[in-house]
Amino acid sequence: MTDLLLQGVVNGLVTGAVYALIAVGLTLVFGVMRIVNFAHGEF
Repeated sequence: MTDLLLQGVVNGLVTGAVYALIAVGLTLVFGVMRIVNFAHGEF
């Protein structure tokens, strides 16, 4: 039971961190270019 709870908490934190990194990247691009660039990961 404790292992399942710990796994759920860690999974939630990792997912939240990934969403936060995506949001920060999009915010930085929008702040510089004033354009929302959804092709963020494409080079």
